[in-house]
Amino acid sequence: MATIARQSELPADRWLFSARVDLAAFLGSAIVSVLALAVGAYAGVLKGETPDWAWVPAILLVDVAHVYSTLFRVYFDTGEIRRRPLLYLAVPICGLLFGVALYSEGELLFWRVLAYMAVFHFVRQQYGWVALYRAKLREPAGWEKHIDTATIYLATIYPLVYWHGHLPRNFWWFLENDFRGIPTLLASILAPVYWTTLSAYAAKAVYVTRKGRANPGKDIVVVTTAVCWYVGIITFNSDYSFTVTNVIIHGVPYLVLVYWYMRQQVARRERPHSAFRTVVLLMATVWLFAYAEELIWDRAVWQERAWLFGGSIDVGNLETYLVPLLAVPQLTHYVLDGFIWKRKHNPNFELIGGNTNKR
Repeated sequence: MATIARQSELPADRWLFSARVDLAAFLGSAIVSVLALAVGAYAGVLKGETPDWAWVPAILLVDVAHVYSTLFRVYFDTGEIRRRPLLYLAVPICGLLFGVALYSEGELLFWRVLAYMAVFHFVRQQYGWVALYRAKLREPAGWEKHIDTATIYLATIYPLVYWHGHLPRNFWWFLENDFRGIPTLLASILAPVYWTTLSAYAAKAVYVTRKGRANPGKDIVVVTTAVCWYVGIITFNSDYSFTVTNVIIHGVPYLVLVYWYMRQQVARRERPHSAFRTVVLLMATVWLFAYAEELIWDRAVWQERAWLFGGSIDVGNLETYLVPLLAVPQLTHYVLDGFIWKRKHNPNFELIGGNTNKR
């Protein structure tokens, strides 16, 4: 009787967006990542650098582009700007000043700080999805929550600890030496904890499913995160494998989230746009901004893809200011992401029922 009562309390829809969209965003992006590994093996680049034919879709069209989706969540929404003008103005300005100060102290220091900010952002985003799914089904806050939290964090943190304990590897987050090494022993100590926690999660998933409380979306997020981070960082040791397993499962679901938010905003207007028009508007805009940013990066700093961006330019001493300026969109995205999806601070944001936070 208790099980039947519990089942009657569960939402009929256990997905964040819809079954089709959730499966495409989370499972679909992970499948694309794995297929990209197979393509890389066939093309002979699995153990090497990311070739341009993979860099364009993975980095330019997903990783860099998803950063600019923040524009639609915040800076293209005049009502949102008026609601918290100080936050939305101060973050990019302070980010620029902070970046210039760091870069003035040393290029490596700047990239190291940015790398660890990115790591924190990537880890927290995966936890955020799990928290959303838990809230969707109003799951209890006891031992089940502890297992969920430990599992999703270890699914990302253990590969990172392994990476730090086995430097140098054949890839970095941004550039060479942006991570500091740690004793290999730490990874060895954490390994059994990692595997035990994953096993506990699997056992719990079977248990709650038998109780009629299956949460398939959450399970997909946990499994795909564990697989992609482990395979991309530990199993293989290359820039290509890390890139395709890391940025796709991070950027694609985020773009879907922003699209869903845009559809909510459009639905409140007298003349709502079609879904197709919303997709075109979102993707065309973020791709345009991504290309413009990378064009400046490449011509002024990296000078690696003249075929796509044109010849190099010498910015001289302006690099101290240009590099932090170009990093402002990333910094802004990292910081604001901790604010803009929390329901208690965003009364107009409706993704799932109940008093729920993404973070």
